[in-house]
Amino acid sequence: MDTLSYKTISANKATANKEWLVVDAEGQSLGRLASKVAKLLRGKHKPNFTPHDDCGDNVIVINAEKVVLTGNKWNDKIYQRYTGYPGGLRETTAKQLFAKDATRLVESAVKGMLPKNKLGRKVIKNIRVYGGDTYEQVAQQPREINLNEFK
Repeated sequence: MDTLSYKTISANKATANKEWLVVDAEGQSLGRLASKVAKLLRGKHKPNFTPHDDCGDNVIVINAEKVVLTGNKWNDKIYQRYTGYPGGLRETTAKQLFAKDATRLVESAVKGMLPKNKLGRKVIKNIRVYGGDTYEQVAQQPREINLNEFK
């Protein structure tokens, strides 16, 4: 029996084939969109997924201004940040954050679904979020992904 045929192949920076993907956020629920984009960023949809390395794709999210929040989440969902000073806890609702910058709502949702370590900080750099339907990465010839068909 040849034991070399049973070796597990781990993808690394040199063997990972990263590609550019375009995701349309129009009419998508924020949480479901973020979980599917996080899966694409990690590379969990690929057969050579390696949990300890960045083998995912670069993802472009367009139409972030047309994302949907269900129920009363526009007013009830609260984002907190701390200034670093005593009593410096600042809170903002999803509606206020969306009015200020619609792309930050999607970015923070995706960031929350990535690992909270060095790998997560490395992977979050592979996402580009745009409010409209135009994007700058046309030269990379990105492939469009339909999230309704993606599991």
